[in-house]
Amino acid sequence: MSIKKNLLKILDDLPKEISLVAVSKTKSNEEIMEAYEAGQRIFGENKIQEMALKWSELPKDIEWHMIGHVQTNKVKYMGEFVSLIHGVDSLKLLKEINKQAIKHNRKINCLLQVHIAQEQTKFGLNETELFELIGSEEFGNLKNVNIKGLMGMATFTDNEEQVAKEFSYLYSIYSKLKNRIPDVNVLSMGMSGDYKIAIRQGSTMVRIGSSIFGIRNY
Repeated sequence: MSIKKNLLKILDDLPKEISLVAVSKTKSNEEIMEAYEAGQRIFGENKIQEMALKWSELPKDIEWHMIGHVQTNKVKYMGEFVSLIHGVDSLKLLKEINKQAIKHNRKINCLLQVHIAQEQTKFGLNETELFELIGSEEFGNLKNVNIKGLMGMATFTDNEEQVAKEFSYLYSIYSKLKNRIPDVNVLSMGMSGDYKIAIRQGSTMVRIGSSIFGIRNY
């Protein structure tokens, strides 16, 4: 099936209020343009320099989302253009994002990443760390960072009940965050293998790659 057909099939399945991030990491400009020509405008990358190169070469109405783990020293490469950073998991990183946003005279939208999976390899804050961070004086001074919501990844498992439980837990934290920051409106959870479960648990944004573009080339 072509990229266009895959994309249109997923969009047909998705409730209208759910945002789709087409995960284009490792994919060529030609493959991205096939999805673009089918109407897709939000693309997600996990390597900042690869994303910056694509931004410089592809249409300027594309929204670029950084969905991978972010190294502080690489933020400068995307400060000018990134639309949303999904994996923010420390005050140190937020400070650097704020610094780069000031440099480019803009506000940068971010999601705080929460660790909900059983695997230790996944990044993210726990619930206590999250609320300590947003309650801190230093966080309050970051005027060029805009917290839009939360992101999380469930355990990679066939146990749908466990995945649903993890997503449900993330939704409960999101609801508490919304009480503290009323403008919060993004809950990024769900990928190719589990996005339907994520949507049932309250996701507002899904990150889908292989179901659109096929298996990745590493």
